[in-house]
Amino acid sequence: MTKLAAAGERLLGGRITASKSLSGGDLSALLLVTMEDGRKAVLKGGPAPRTEASMLEVIAKTGAPAPAVLAVDDDALAIEWIASDDSLQRAWGSLGTALKTLHADEGPDYGWPEPYAFGPVAIDNRPAADWPSFFAERRLMVHAAHIPEDLARRIEGLCSDLTDRLPKTPYASLLHGDCWSGNILVSKGCVTGLIDPASYYGDREVDLAMLHLFASPGPAFTEAYGSLAPGFEERQTIYTLWPALVHLRLFGSGYRRLVERLLAMLGV
Repeated sequence: MTKLAAAGERLLGGRITASKSLSGGDLSALLLVTMEDGRKAVLKGGPAPRTEASMLEVIAKTGAPAPAVLAVDDDALAIEWIASDDSLQRAWGSLGTALKTLHADEGPDYGWPEPYAFGPVAIDNRPAADWPSFFAERRLMVHAAHIPEDLARRIEGLCSDLTDRLPKTPYASLLHGDCWSGNILVSKGCVTGLIDPASYYGDREVDLAMLHLFASPGPAFTEAYGSLAPGFEERQTIYTLWPALVHLRLFGSGYRRLVERLLAMLGV
């Protein structure tokens, strides 16, 4: 029995009779388990199971779809198994409604009460004086010591100009934080769950930029979510730098070209 399965038996209080590894666990192991009494659950390891549990609970409280937290300790998280047997292409309107609901929740400041991580890449969630400062200090410059020097200089140049490129005090929306299609469960044309969050409070457009990085939301998404303020295209490019830099650090030089292209689009 794997360490994760053993943790699951401890958390769920029973014997696992069947288990299956789930795809999508690039940074954490994922298991779908069936208990002796017939219960199903998803088990997940990770850098901070308790923090992820609190994020899922906050998301669920907004009314946005999220799996229920069944049990958690320092080693593992057990969550509700949710059906996911359909394509996001049939659920853009449902996703627009879900994110609109999520982003309506307002935080006291930008950030999150605890740090988090994408595997070995730390996520600094401490608050900052304003939004441009937060994004510069907590999302971009934190990578400078871990990327090639020429890219770091260009990132620094962009950060020196963010007060003129980003709104100073946008609505502090609850963000999913890793809003790509792989973290969106769909069944029968509806979004059934937002999973694997890296939540914090910030400009809602950060989630939308991440969504657009690997997908092309259809018209039904915009109709359900609503229009954005003018200038979104440039802000989207800035916000896309955050996941691009994370991917560069996690998965290597294959993502350097994406970072360079985004910086060139921003004129730095």
